[in-house]
Amino acid sequence: MCLNQHRRVAALAAFAALVLAVPALSGQTPAQPAPQNSAPAPVPAQPSTDAPAINQEPAQAFTVQPKPAEILQPTPTTPEEVGDAMMSHQRYQAAIEAYKQGPRNSADIWNKMGIAYQLMYNQEEASHCYQTSLRLDPKDPRVMNNLGTIYDSEKEFSNAERMYRKALKFDPKSALIYKNLGTNLMSQHKYKKGWEVYKTALQLDPNIFKSNDSPRIQNPASVEERGAMNYYMAKGCLRAGMNDCAIEYLRMALNEGFTNPKKIEADSEFAGLRDIPAFQQLLAEQKQQ
Repeated sequence: MCLNQHRRVAALAAFAALVLAVPALSGQTPAQPAPQNSAPAPVPAQPSTDAPAINQEPAQAFTVQPKPAEILQPTPTTPEEVGDAMMSHQRYQAAIEAYKQGPRNSADIWNKMGIAYQLMYNQEEASHCYQTSLRLDPKDPRVMNNLGTIYDSEKEFSNAERMYRKALKFDPKSALIYKNLGTNLMSQHKYKKGWEVYKTALQLDPNIFKSNDSPRIQNPASVEERGAMNYYMAKGCLRAGMNDCAIEYLRMALNEGFTNPKKIEADSEFAGLRDIPAFQQLLAEQKQQ
């Protein structure tokens, strides 16, 4: 398998949507659509761990104010506006070509170009764009987050953690960055620390785990690691009010042998599920095995 194919598989496989992200990327681009010319991804029967999310903001809308015909003047369209329009239509290569015509000293344009490359699974060019953006504006937490997701997808977990923590110094109220950092820590088998970070993300935004627009990266290799991540993801779903999601993650954690019905019943954080028939049935099935 060539390197680009490996990266594409890694980006699409199931994992937890920590801060590119759409690991949710940061920028002036729309919410993450599916990659261009690819078939829609099937909805899995069981939830997968979110990837780090790319921090993005909505693309600028082009609105036209009615004016008298005699004073109506043509308004030039900037390369950045053209690029934003192309991004909104998932025409990533066209967006990149438009952004390249914009000012070369614009940190925001370099960030947007990085997002476009990342959505095309060109990690090398995306990383170059993010690093260029940071050289122009070293204090932008959105770009730090986005670069962190590149490191995560390349399994450079220490570098990714460093970028997320640096981003939080400039934006300490970002639930998205905390989510990405939590996922990163779990990928390093720091499950309890990751869960503590997840709790902070949920305190800042109770709906942070409800976003399903993030690209996926590869799950931990071992069954035990996957089971641990699923167990803590169940807690994250529960805190977000997603009971069905929590039960499905618990099912996977049980099937992977990380936990057992007795341990789940003793965990006070799952007390809110005890009266739910699906939860009762799950534990009953496991006890019979």
